[in-house]
Amino acid sequence: MTIDSDTAGTARSLAGRRVLVTGAGGFIGSHLVDRLLAEGATVRALVRYNSRSHWGHLETVATNDRLDIMPGDVCDPALVRTAVEGCDTVFHLAALIAIPYSYLAPHSYVQTNVMGTLNVLEAARHCGVRRVVHTSTSETYGTARRVPIDEDHPLQGQSPYAASKIGADKLAESYFLSFGVPVTTIRPFNTYGPRQSARAVIPTIITQIAGGARQLKLGAVHPTRDFNFVQDTVRGFVSVAECDAAVGRVVNVGSNFEVSIGDTARMIANLMGRDIELVSDEQRLRPAGSEVERLWADNTLVRKLTGWQPEFGELEGLRRGLAETIAWFSEPVNLRRYKAGVYNI
Repeated sequence: MTIDSDTAGTARSLAGRRVLVTGAGGFIGSHLVDRLLAEGATVRALVRYNSRSHWGHLETVATNDRLDIMPGDVCDPALVRTAVEGCDTVFHLAALIAIPYSYLAPHSYVQTNVMGTLNVLEAARHCGVRRVVHTSTSETYGTARRVPIDEDHPLQGQSPYAASKIGADKLAESYFLSFGVPVTTIRPFNTYGPRQSARAVIPTIITQIAGGARQLKLGAVHPTRDFNFVQDTVRGFVSVAECDAAVGRVVNVGSNFEVSIGDTARMIANLMGRDIELVSDEQRLRPAGSEVERLWADNTLVRKLTGWQPEFGELEGLRRGLAETIAWFSEPVNLRRYKAGVYNI
């Protein structure tokens, strides 16, 4: 691909740099840690403190002398300041992300997603970091008013989760405009892959089928999503962190391809060699005004700025990504981590 020299940013390698990843024990965060270590970065991984000294998905990451695991909470400003100190680049992924739970506990979402982001931005401002990559979500766009969805699409808070992320995104914007904090907001669309929570639709489908179900309990199956394999998403994080022209901007990372949830379920069943029936489960349905009916990313900007391209794009790429995801979930040691018969809010 040819990149416009007037728009493309200078690429800076992360090799040898000291970086912080918040939310490092989560699904995308742990894959990002893997990627950063492979790129040669020294990683400080902030994971949610617990008394069991459990590091989430980082439990499966091989010991590395360039990996420093730090338990804590982004809601604690002093601890966040300590985590940021000495780091060149900050990847901020820590957040509450389950949409159904945001209907029950909206205060928690504001506290973690908005105030936690404020703590990260303040620490980055005072520590003089080179780059902050703040994680948004395609849910901030709500139901598409036009497709594909570009970065200028209106923002719509169709759930308390989406509203909290819009608030966090606007804080990031304000810290760039007010204080010159070198922040880029990355807006990933519908990431899936190994290690993902069963609160997400693709693991929900896979674990139910792997558990022997023939009737799949799902929410609405007609909405479309722009699904992205996690390896594509983390390459997007690295690409925007290395791009000077991305500073101060919001950048979509998506495959520029939409598929319905129902068709995705049938594709998974086909790959797993099973016949299924889709059943609507009342408790899995969003409130009427909250359902995001259509998501389809315009990825023109990230391609133009960084040269990033999805390696698992379109229908063929989705099949390959799903096959890898199914293989991981089908391993008994992995499948045992999930409660396939329980709705995970």
